[in-house]
Amino acid sequence: MNKDKQDVGEFDYVIVGAGSAGCVLANRLSADPEKRVLLLEAGGRDNYIWIHIPVGYLYTMNNPRTDWCFKTEAEPGLNGRALNYPRGKTLGGCSSINGMIYMRGQARDYDQWRQFGNMGWSWDDVLPYFRRSEDYVHGEDEAHGVGGEWRVEEQRLSWEILTAFQEAAVQAGIPRTDDFNRGNNEGVGYFQVNQRRGVRWSTSKAFLKPVRERANLKVLTRAQATRIVLDGRKVTGLEFEHGGQPALARVRGELLLAAGSIGSPQLMELSGIGQGELLQRHGIEVAHEMAGVGENLQDHLQVRMVYKVRNTKTLNEKANSLIGKASMALQYALFRSGPMSMAPSQLGCFTKSDPSQETPDLEYHVQPLSTEALGQPLHPFPGVTTSVCNLRPMSRGVSHIRDASHRSAPVIAPGYLSAPEDRRIAAEGIRLTRRICAQPALAKYQPEEFKPGADIQTEEQMAKAAGDIATTIFHPVGTCKMGDDPMAVVDERLRVHGLTGLRVVDASIMPTITSGNTNAPVIMIAEKAADMIREDSRG
Repeated sequence: MNKDKQDVGEFDYVIVGAGSAGCVLANRLSADPEKRVLLLEAGGRDNYIWIHIPVGYLYTMNNPRTDWCFKTEAEPGLNGRALNYPRGKTLGGCSSINGMIYMRGQARDYDQWRQFGNMGWSWDDVLPYFRRSEDYVHGEDEAHGVGGEWRVEEQRLSWEILTAFQEAAVQAGIPRTDDFNRGNNEGVGYFQVNQRRGVRWSTSKAFLKPVRERANLKVLTRAQATRIVLDGRKVTGLEFEHGGQPALARVRGELLLAAGSIGSPQLMELSGIGQGELLQRHGIEVAHEMAGVGENLQDHLQVRMVYKVRNTKTLNEKANSLIGKASMALQYALFRSGPMSMAPSQLGCFTKSDPSQETPDLEYHVQPLSTEALGQPLHPFPGVTTSVCNLRPMSRGVSHIRDASHRSAPVIAPGYLSAPEDRRIAAEGIRLTRRICAQPALAKYQPEEFKPGADIQTEEQMAKAAGDIATTIFHPVGTCKMGDDPMAVVDERLRVHGLTGLRVVDASIMPTITSGNTNAPVIMIAEKAADMIREDSRG
């Protein structure tokens, strides 16, 4: 069967995906010189200049050089719209194209995972793993670590209009904060970012590059996994294409899927692991029936409200002027600061949609710019975007294979706004934004609602408007969820139920989405998984 495939050898650990989780796993597991580790990345090297310049996310998303360029299905909750669905396709994965925001979520998120029966995943359990890899710009304390690989810094610019929005949020009753990462992220303040002196800090730079020359670590790019090889219920190998040619890696210990919430279930289904009826419909032999593979998809949907402003400067005017563009380039070249150093969102805010909420369930990403959609030209007028999202959506979706080919993009149907509660909270987010923008701190700037428009007033109108203007924040999780219920795919040690030698280590294992941006939690998951893998290998 495998005679026509290049045999790249036998490894203790084969890791699929060199993204946020995969680079951490490769670093930690290859630290034992007795273990042979193979890391596969379907994309290429991270030597594209726009990966490293923070504003380059505009040129890496929807670019086949660095992005899988997926799209969702037409979503009923978005009034029939389909969204672009960026996923990193390069060393560093999504950490090479994302918004660079360092956000752990809330203690409540992880305590809830533990309450679901997942031992070892409470806030107190996971905090040491966040601290282990962290290199925090303000030094070590009970919440933060220093000396780790994952650099966390303050942003290198500020905007008058954003500081005014912060003051307005305080006037609306939201406390000021300078740290969202101590277990309760309530408050308004500037996001901290994964940068080093104004340059993007990806997991490839942080975790992979320093260990790339280890003799026991083999890294292959342009290597797309095609099928997990099983002998009964035991994983024995992985078939993949390397530079377009078929290849085989033999697995002595474990195969670790770190391909993300879209890629990991896709590979499992292509290998006959998943829902029997779906697999048979696509002509795939069922190797291991699992109802939960590709189910439970959750994501953060942001309602992108736009305001015209006066008496201040925003990025719109700078980006639409040749002189402005030149000054931004010079500022970045000389000082690694200014608009080219900025994350997509600078100011953040976490608050409650109503007082009955135990912890904040809304997150704002506030930007000193406005556009019809990410990647499109900025508006010709001074504008700000006040995106607000429901942190704990009730809506659930799916991600499944489209057919039996690994070259076909999966069916991604997040089910946005399908739950009535999510539609209600979207309307509450619009109301709260209007209340903030009516505060005295913003009066000087005369904010005028451009999207969705001040004529949108009833809850039904607001929910429909949310469907018209909302976009993903690129946080898909949950499609191989952790637990012991019938829909769970992995156990609390991330081992796939019913199989030997297969784990999933990425955002897909989250039973419920974290209350914030998801990159930092994925790095934590990989840190914890590496410990569990080493412990289990010792018996």
